[in-house]
Amino acid sequence: MSLAVTINNISKSYPTTEALKNVSLDIKANELFGFIGPDGAGKTTLFRILTSLILPDKGTGSIGNFDIIKNYRDIRKVVGYMPGRFSLYGDLSVEENLQFYARLFKTSIKENYDLIEDVYQQIEPFKKRRAADLSGGMKQKLALSCALIHKPQLIILDEPTTGVDAISRKEFWALLKKMQQKDITILVSTPYMDEAALCDRVALMQEGSVLTIDSPDQIVNNFSGKILGIKTDHMHPLLYDLQQMDHPNQVYRFGAFVHLVTHEDTAAYSKKIKTFLEKKGHDNIVVEEQKASIEDCFLALMNKPETP
Repeated sequence: MSLAVTINNISKSYPTTEALKNVSLDIKANELFGFIGPDGAGKTTLFRILTSLILPDKGTGSIGNFDIIKNYRDIRKVVGYMPGRFSLYGDLSVEENLQFYARLFKTSIKENYDLIEDVYQQIEPFKKRRAADLSGGMKQKLALSCALIHKPQLIILDEPTTGVDAISRKEFWALLKKMQQKDITILVSTPYMDEAALCDRVALMQEGSVLTIDSPDQIVNNFSGKILGIKTDHMHPLLYDLQQMDHPNQVYRFGAFVHLVTHEDTAAYSKKIKTFLEKKGHDNIVVEEQKASIEDCFLALMNKPETP
C-alpha cells in the first residue's frame, strides 16, 4: 500500500546558505510527484530530511502515519531511497550489491523478484559484472533495483537521470510509470524541465522555496502572456539587441530561438520586432508565436517580482 507525504513549513540552513525556506506541500498516496528546479534549489536537502538522514531546523512532516523525526526507524523500513550520486559498492558485482541490500532488510532477491523484475531483467545478463564497470544507465537501474528490493511503499529518487543518455532517461521514466502501477508513491527530483510533463504533479523550486505546485498541464495553462520565438542570421547579438527594445517583457535564450514574452497583440508586435532588428543589421528574421512550455513557466515564476 502506497503512502501519502505531508510537509509543513520545513526550513533548513547551512553555514553559508538557506537551503529550504518554509516549504509546505501534500503528496497523495500512489502519486508520481516531481520536484523540478536547478542545482541549489533545495531538492536534495528536502529528500534527506524525508529519509531521516538530516533533521530540519524547524517544521514537521510525515510519511503515512510516521513522523519524520520521531519514527525514523519505521520510515527507513517503508521508504526506498536512490541518492543523486551512485553510492553502491563498486567492487561488488551487480548481483552481490542487490543481495547485500536484500539482506539488510531481511529479505532476498527471490522473495521480491516480482517487484524488481521490470528493472532488474535489463541488467541481469551482467549480474557478475562489477558495479564500477557499469555504464551510467546500468548503474541507474541497479540503484533503483536496490531501492526497491525491500518492497517499499514510497521511493525517493534524487535526480536519477542526471548524466545518462536520452534513451536511458526515456527508459527510466517508463520504469517509474510501471512502479506506480504497483501501488508505490514516487517522489523524484530532476533539473530537466521536459521530465516534468511525465509527473502527475510537480513543485517548481528555486533557492529553497516552492514557486508553485500543480499538474504540468495546469501550470502551462496558467501562463500569463504570449511567447514569440525569434531567430535571425545573427543569433549571437540577438538576445542583447532584443533587451534594448522599449518594453518590460522577459527575453531569454530557448533552444534555437530567443523567447520574448509579451502581453501585446502578437501580429503588431511581431512587425515592430522585425523593424527594430532590421535597423540593428539582422537578416532572415523569423518571429513566430509559440506555445508556452513548463520551462517558460518556470522562468516566468523565477523572474516574477516579489510582493512586499
